Order: sequence, then C-alpha cells, then structure tokens
Amino acid sequence: MSYTGKKEKSLVIIKPDGIQRSLIGEVIKRFESIGLKLIALKMIVPTPEQVEQHYTLDSNWRKVTGEKTIKGYKDKGLTPPTENPFEITDKLLINLKKYLSCGPVVAMVWEGAHAVKIIRKLVGGTEPLTSDVGSIRGDYVLDSYEMSDVDDRAIRNLIHASGSVPEAEMEIKHWFAPEELISYRLVQEEILYDVNLDGILE
Repeated sequence: MSYTGKKEKSLVIIKPDGIQRSLIGEVIKRFESIGLKLIALKMIVPTPEQVEQHYTLDSNWRKVTGEKTIKGYKDKGLTPPTENPFEITDKLLINLKKYLSCGPVVAMVWEGAHAVKIIRKLVGGTEPLTSDVGSIRGDYVLDSYEMSDVDDRAIRNLIHASGSVPEAEMEIKHWFAPEELISYRLVQEEILYDVNLDGILE
C-alpha cells in the first residue's frame, strides 16, 4: 500500500543572520538533497507585528516556552530572571521581534514524507552550541544561550522550522496566501514514492 503522507508540509524561514551569512543556497541544498520539494518561496522584511503574530499563533506558546526557558535555567544551575513564564516570554518576544525584523528573511514551504520531522532533524536543536555536528545549526553557528543572555538578545540560530504538522498548517497560512503554494510534479518523486519503481527501464 502506498504511503499517503507524502504531501506533508513545513514552513522554514531563513532568518536575517542566515541571509547575512550567505547560507540560503546551503540550506536549500540540504532539504533538496534529502528529497523534499520546495513549493513556495519569497524574500521579505517582516514587521515586528508579523513576527509577534507568528510566535503567538498557538495560544499556548507563551506559557509553554516560558516554562521551558525557566527549566533550562534551572537545569544549568542558574537562577531564572523570574518564575513567571509570561514575564519570560514578554522579554523573549521583544528580542525576537527585533531580531527577525532587522533585515530580509527567506520564507519557504517544503513538502514531502515526514517533512516536519525531517526538517527539524536537519536543522538541529534550538541552541547551536548543543546541536549535533551534521545539522545546519551545529555546522554553521557558534551561538549559545549563555551568549544571548549576556548580550540580552535573541539567540542567532539561522532558521525557523515548524515544530509539528498542526503548527506548520498555522504558520504557512500566516506567511503565504493559498495561491502562493505551487502544486507540481518532480521526476524524483517516482523514485521516492512509487511502490514498484515502475518505468525506470525503457
């Protein structure tokens, strides 16, 4: 039986530091090489409002992210600046808006089997310092939570990638109109998804 989830989609944003580091082609190459299909792409300078809306599409984002940040401090033996998760994310949002609206970003939609998980694996963890070698963040960024905390800024980690399929659906609608997503066929899809690999030999 043919796998039906081959049309899964994920949003990817190459952030301003990725643009300034001339890594657009490298990021696209990683996703193309594994077999994902690019179905939408544009370069824009986001407004601070657009950035805030992006991070608050999920009504639980502020609470969950604040709690994770507090836990992260404690796991490292540090005292968090506050125990209130909403106060934490108030500050995070200020820094994220400044970071993501400081210059152009490249927004993309990628499609393919397990697109969300595959892209998260290729991108690496949120903190570049602890991202695996071989991941985009692990290979191309030296930033850390410690550095960003000391400098009172958002962590510079090159890329945003959707964390789940429902999150991807919300985020894609936020950044792209339906008509901006292009449906087309790639020859390589026959190799990736055809059950019997028919049609290779003439």
